Amino acid sequence: MQAATPVRATAIPSVTDALRAVESLLMGSPQRTARRNAWTSVLEDRRRAKDRGEAQHVLEAVASRTS
Repeated sequence: MQAATPVRATAIPSVTDALRAVESLLMGSPQRTARRNAWTSVLEDRRRAKDRGEAQHVLEAVASRTS
C-alpha cells in the first residue's frame, strides 16, 4: 500500500486579487495610492448619503407624529 501524498490547500485567486496583480504591473505606487484613496472617498460619500437619507426618514416620521 502506498503512503498518501499530502494535499496542499491552495486558494484560488479571486478576481480582486487578479485585478490587483495587473494593477501592480501597470501602475506605479503613487498612482495606486491615489486610486485607492479616491475609491475610499467614494465609499465614504456613499455611506454619508445613506446616513443622511436615514436621518431624513426619521425626522419626517417624528414630524408626522407631532402634527
